Amino acid sequence: MPLEVVKYGHPTLRKKGVRIEKVTPEIKRLITEMLATMEDYHGVGLAAQQVAQALQLAVIDVRQADRPSTLWLDGQPADPAQFMPLVLINPEVKPAAEAVPGGEGCLSFPEIYADITRPEQVEVSCTNEKGERIAFRCGGLLARAVQHEVDHLNGILFIDRMEAKTKRDLQPDLEALQLETKAALKRTK
Repeated sequence: MPLEVVKYGHPTLRKKGVRIEKVTPEIKRLITEMLATMEDYHGVGLAAQQVAQALQLAVIDVRQADRPSTLWLDGQPADPAQFMPLVLINPEVKPAAEAVPGGEGCLSFPEIYADITRPEQVEVSCTNEKGERIAFRCGGLLARAVQHEVDHLNGILFIDRMEAKTKRDLQPDLEALQLETKAALKRTK
């Protein structure tokens, strides 16, 4: 069952996720719900913070995207589509190439897009939904999605990585979204 994606202004988006020590039935259920939510919202990634859960958990699926992704396992090229959807539990990410600008959006910021500069490739190690440690190198959209979601897990939003001018230009939209979210939160209390 899809969950509600919280919007900018929700306090959980700024919380660093708690490490997941064991893949419990509750975590497996949350993963299933997050995958359904990501698909329902037509996203390529979703962090637990975006469904109001401050955990070190994100899901990614770049198969429907029109931007290329690359993946290497044990130093060998692999087809990213064969490994989707990807579940990242307690991920660690290291830059593996120069930073380049690229377009990004976020399900918690509907209709807001900007160029964000991030490393073109990253090395990733994490636990998957089976509780197994996995490691890979990725590039293109997959690397961008991984970095975007890992930022969420640490309470960092893509607006924090925007150029100052871009953020200033978007300020009226950001303030309106934040006010709308806070008003909705007051109504539910």
